[in-house]
Amino acid sequence: MQRRSLLSLLATGSLVPAAFPVLAQAAWPSQPIRLIVPYPAGGGTDYFARLVAPGMGEALGQPVIVENRPGASGIIGATAVARHLPADGYTFLLGDMTTYAVNPSMFEKLAYDPLKDLAPVTMTAKFDFLLVVNPTVLPVRNVPELVALAARMPQGLNYASPSVGTTHHLATELLARETGMKVVAITYKGGGPAVQDLLGGQVGMMFLDRASARSHIESGRLRAIAAAGAHRIPAYPDLPTVAEQGIKGFEVEGWQGFTVRAGTPAPVVRALSAAYLKAIAPAEVKQKLNENGIDPVSGTPEQFTRYIEAETEKWRRVVRERNIKAE
Repeated sequence: MQRRSLLSLLATGSLVPAAFPVLAQAAWPSQPIRLIVPYPAGGGTDYFARLVAPGMGEALGQPVIVENRPGASGIIGATAVARHLPADGYTFLLGDMTTYAVNPSMFEKLAYDPLKDLAPVTMTAKFDFLLVVNPTVLPVRNVPELVALAARMPQGLNYASPSVGTTHHLATELLARETGMKVVAITYKGGGPAVQDLLGGQVGMMFLDRASARSHIESGRLRAIAAAGAHRIPAYPDLPTVAEQGIKGFEVEGWQGFTVRAGTPAPVVRALSAAYLKAIAPAEVKQKLNENGIDPVSGTPEQFTRYIEAETEKWRRVVRERNIKAE
């Protein structure tokens, strides 16, 4: 039955007809498929992978098994897929902005080239980010007030970052570049400790994903002063974006997507993409994603490639101009 799910996709045109002979000839997939997550279990990327893996496995007719290979800003897991595991369609990667667009600028001798050693399958999700403050530390209600307060603090504003090169980190450095604020990064080993110190008042502000910020905003312990993306967040319709508050062109969002090792057969890439679309189709899956601040998206490999290229150039400038170094 599961095998027929893939064949039905081919028959209805979800996969191009040319894919069928190759897949049939190779009998792909004839064994379980590994989805490499280059971060620890329990995080947002891991949550997404484990939510969609069962549906993808059902569509493909073989289990999709999530395997965490964390470490070194996602480099360990990404390198495994890009350089060490075969391009046979039995391993694919769920990476993010850091994996694909930031690491090339952060590390002088990166073990993999995201645009040469990996082949995009599809973007899978975007994440809303909010600029939040601890109101007892920074009693501001918008970005102009934050900038004005920073101007009176020559030592700079401390902000929390889960790690170097994350969306949380680079969004703050981009804001500092665009406003002239002096900021000081306080770097932690993960999002949990960073948020705890923000709540405790050891640091005053942070760009934080919507799912992590929600309960603390509702309790009043944190105050959201801006949405980081190009548009307002439906859950916070009265919260203006950073750009709306005078920082023209400011746009930051978290994102992630699937890639395979370069050289993986194109029909396999299309089959993985089609399986992903089936996995996110059920209403209960969409509800769980929405509850966690995840916006499922999709697209062609070419679209994902162009997006990675644009993000790589954007963050290369920020890393260079802000003199950001890997720890």
